[in-house]
Amino acid sequence: MYILGFNGSPRKMGNSTAIMKEMLRGAAESGSTTEYIHLPSYHIEGCIGCERCRMDKTCTQFFDGMHLLYEKIERVDGIILGSPTYNYNVTPWMKAFIDRLYPFFDFSNPRPGPYSSRLAHAQRRALVFGVCEQHDPKEVGYTVVSMKDAIQVLGYIIHDSLVFSGHFQANSAAKNRETLQMAFLSGESFAKSWSE
Repeated sequence: MYILGFNGSPRKMGNSTAIMKEMLRGAAESGSTTEYIHLPSYHIEGCIGCERCRMDKTCTQFFDGMHLLYEKIERVDGIILGSPTYNYNVTPWMKAFIDRLYPFFDFSNPRPGPYSSRLAHAQRRALVFGVCEQHDPKEVGYTVVSMKDAIQVLGYIIHDSLVFSGHFQANSAAKNRETLQMAFLSGESFAKSWSE
């Protein structure tokens, strides 16, 4: 399996990075091909709702880092989405990425009406996680839900969704054995899910 990990944290060496890389390590050790994507490094413009992609089947409003990712997304079997919690939701970089997946939808006329995703019907799977500083997992707010709901409607089967709470200090995840083990086992389970 080919699995892409999309990290929405602006910190290249932060807690979300440590967790994501451990998930990818678990998947790789289970035989999957993995690739890590740091979304803030790609300069992805926010969607402006121009709807040109409905006709063009890709974004023709902006020619930016997202065009480096569209082909990869079409080719991969699974994705991992991870984001720290910013005011009870995903970061701006993760939000821009999710919104720019809109070209994969096909819409009927007239609008509003039925729609479908060209990413559906291929048994693509997703693993989603959020990170928050508070110890109560509820403090992650809509972070996980925002990612999970957005990609589920694109046709991804949600393998699991996780919350890693209590990570306020920089690099605390990288020093927490329980967090790293949870991340590794999640990645391992994700990679094996296609054969279940």
